Amino acid sequence: MIDVIIAGGGPTGMMLAGELRLHGVGVLLLERDPEPTAVVRALGMHARSLEILDQRGLADRFLPLGTTHPLGGFFAGIDRPAPERLDTKYPFVFSMPQPVTERLLTEHALELGADVRRGQAVTAFSQDDEGVTVDLADGTSLRGKYLVGCDGGRSTVRKLAGIDFPGEPTRVETLLGEMEIGIPWEEAMPLMLEVRKTQKRFGIGPIGGTATYRVVVPADGVSEDRAVMPVLDDFKEQLRRVAGTDFGVHSPRWMSRFGDATRQAERYRSGRVFLAGDAAHVHPPTGGQGLNLGLQDAFNLGWKLAAAVRGWAPDGLLDTYEAERHPVAEEVLNNTRAQIELMKVEPGPQSVRRLLTELVGFEEVNRYLIEKIIAVTIRYDLGSGDDLVGRRIGDLPLKRGGLYDRMHAGHGILLDQTGTLSAEGWAGRVDHVADVSEELSAPAVLLRPDGHVAWAGDDQRELDGALARWFGTPA
Repeated sequence: MIDVIIAGGGPTGMMLAGELRLHGVGVLLLERDPEPTAVVRALGMHARSLEILDQRGLADRFLPLGTTHPLGGFFAGIDRPAPERLDTKYPFVFSMPQPVTERLLTEHALELGADVRRGQAVTAFSQDDEGVTVDLADGTSLRGKYLVGCDGGRSTVRKLAGIDFPGEPTRVETLLGEMEIGIPWEEAMPLMLEVRKTQKRFGIGPIGGTATYRVVVPADGVSEDRAVMPVLDDFKEQLRRVAGTDFGVHSPRWMSRFGDATRQAERYRSGRVFLAGDAAHVHPPTGGQGLNLGLQDAFNLGWKLAAAVRGWAPDGLLDTYEAERHPVAEEVLNNTRAQIELMKVEPGPQSVRRLLTELVGFEEVNRYLIEKIIAVTIRYDLGSGDDLVGRRIGDLPLKRGGLYDRMHAGHGILLDQTGTLSAEGWAGRVDHVADVSEELSAPAVLLRPDGHVAWAGDDQRELDGALARWFGTPA
């Protein structure tokens, strides 16, 4: 009996595998493709994703391998500077090709002991009160306590579970690829910038240190069959239509197309089967939120699933995954829909865009929209009137180091500025950190393993109740 079987080896699946292994949970990850993809489906990583990597001691692996860019103009390409003093140590967009992200997360999961098998496709499953039987394309079967579908927008696990995926189909398609251009960048860049003044779904940019460029262009008029991959002539034709030149594009590394379909799974759980990442939600890539949303799903689910496997999960803990993450994805779907509308070239959307551009000139509006994209203001509804409860906490400076340095093991944290509280009965699940921070107003906070505040105050009886609610019966 395997503890957890994960279908899908993208960033979400690999993040989840690492989180489970931190708690000693047995993990088998099945990836349909025999080799890692070279297609760069996503580039951007936002503040909250960098924070969760930092909480596990992984940020230093990632940061040297990517580049940082200002957050200004990230909502629908509206050109405004980033708001000042964002509540994060990562107030920028971190650019890293998705294959590199996958490689680093895979290395982390393997180091922790995850079993990763490529070329293994799930074809069917059945579940009972004790576990899930998973059938593979090669005719073999596996048995696990839980199954998690991290297998993308066309998720096999979701379909087999009979979970509806309501929403809107693709209406706007875009070509995306990496290729070389036939004119010097110094000539191409001014033209590209001029076209982008009105066409926000167009762009060409160099990929650092190579002769290759990332090309994005509307796919209007290209084959209606999305199963047909674009060819170089499609890019040339669309570039000439939008920009008046094809920039001499040649020697493509890869080419693809994507749409603006917007769908969300009706539920994230069916018994012992869960969904995470694109298997649970798909949306336009505006604002670069998709990969981040999946990583944060995995970060929320991982410790809860581990608690169930290890036997200390309190009643209802697994249900909080859907209760917390479904509304977050719903908000992302909403803002990406809005951004797609604002990027259209018709007079109506352009009028709304001009009005919103004026509003974004107000610091409060600019901050609100940017913080929505970088996910640092998410507050889970944990049933408390205390505004701090449910929120994530940044890397508070303590007298003895930083808060995130204490979170690498994936345990809960009792950050106790009074030095009088106790979490003794929950040793191994919660680490007691008696330290102080000038940036924390509460006398003490209980942090879940995902860094969200579960309780704040100084009353031991209230603390014991919060510990039992989130970390089970004391040992």
